[in-house]
Amino acid sequence: MIRTGIGYDVHQLAEDRELVIAGIAIPSEKGSVGHSDGDALSHAIIDAVLGAASLGDLGDYFPSEDDKWKGANSLDLLSESIQRIISEGYTINNIDSVVIIQKPKLKKYISQIRENLAKTIGIPIENISVKATTVDHLGAIGASEGWASQAIATISR
Repeated sequence: MIRTGIGYDVHQLAEDRELVIAGIAIPSEKGSVGHSDGDALSHAIIDAVLGAASLGDLGDYFPSEDDKWKGANSLDLLSESIQRIISEGYTINNIDSVVIIQKPKLKKYISQIRENLAKTIGIPIENISVKATTVDHLGAIGASEGWASQAIATISR
């Protein structure tokens, strides 16, 4: 049986914060605001894989009200979520994702991001797609007030 899940996450951007995407610190004038490290890409992937297995979402397992997760590395949260999926008898087949951010440009970081995700998820890098796009200066993302990510995961049992 093949199942598909979708994930979406958005975070505010602010000065004097670090922008972390899949464990990579991206040089930027503004960084992500979040209870954990604010990694919207990893959070979207977590929701996609958990959703594909009908196991809830990020907030069910890592609630922002719980100080245990304050400042947490989102790759650790992703790893724990993947282990949960595997323990239910699923295999992660494919991840497709997009990072939506006005600046900085992410092209030179995409291969590193994919490598970190492949290592964390435990699938070949060829099975992970990460794209980046802007919103042509429209809305809050276009004004660099925030950023977002979407992900789709395919799993099987």
